[in-house]
Amino acid sequence: MDRRRFLGSSLTASAGLLARPRLASARPLGANDRIRVGVIGTGGRARGLMRQLKDLPGAQMVAVSDVYEPRMLEAGEIAGGGPAQHLDYRRILDDKEIDAVLIGAPDHWHKTMTLDALAAGKEVYVEKPVSHSIEEGEAMVRAVEASRQVVQTGTQQRSWEHFILGKQIVDSGKLGRVTFVQTYWYQLATGRGLPEIDTSKLDWKRWLGSAPDQPFVAERFLRWRHFKDFGGGMLTDLLTHWIDVVHWYLGVTTPQSAVTTAHNYLMKTWEWPDAATATLEYPKDFLVTHTGT
Repeated sequence: MDRRRFLGSSLTASAGLLARPRLASARPLGANDRIRVGVIGTGGRARGLMRQLKDLPGAQMVAVSDVYEPRMLEAGEIAGGGPAQHLDYRRILDDKEIDAVLIGAPDHWHKTMTLDALAAGKEVYVEKPVSHSIEEGEAMVRAVEASRQVVQTGTQQRSWEHFILGKQIVDSGKLGRVTFVQTYWYQLATGRGLPEIDTSKLDWKRWLGSAPDQPFVAERFLRWRHFKDFGGGMLTDLLTHWIDVVHWYLGVTTPQSAVTTAHNYLMKTWEWPDAATATLEYPKDFLVTHTGT
């Protein structure tokens, strides 16, 4: 497996929303060399990706970075081989021997870390959603298009066999004309059972980054997706996946209208709703609904 095929199709089995067709490694590689990967932000999602990446031939995780030491130590064990461990992710970018980075940090860090990685000449896998705002995403797309790096984001459905089969069915015309698509995603969430955080081993100020300064709250740290300073709630976290599939299946890129009704019925500490229904209308004369709770 060569570098181009590995980074273009195999890295965490992701279809690249922002994929570029060529590579710009920080160091020249021979055909038999391993891809040296650094992991930035080693929360649960990143560690899950690391376990998959570890099984891929040609990949070697050589560095990890996190502002919470227990997570970084666990990530180091997953990587194996005694990877370098850094509180400051920029030390990974400084390493000329590292070819690519996997960014699993919260959404509000995606733009900064991705642009820093591009400037350092690294290939990038960044978890979805790509950005914390539309404006950030536009800036990131411009930077990727001006670079020579490969950038992928985590909308993995395009790589799964049953989703590919669904695409083939839609393309076959057997469904006839599609005028309505229903999507949904339900998850169990509860305000109980938050694990204890050893704040003596957490650099909270560094974790906040560009977010407004605020006191440490365990729920904000552990469930950051549901707080406006760090994430976008269920729509950017989960609707992202299904809208990508809809766009892929039906050959569209942008709805012409979108309406959402949402509220916090149960999770009163969250800033984003815990129940939502979204309706999107597309120029090809069809509707999409999404329900989540």
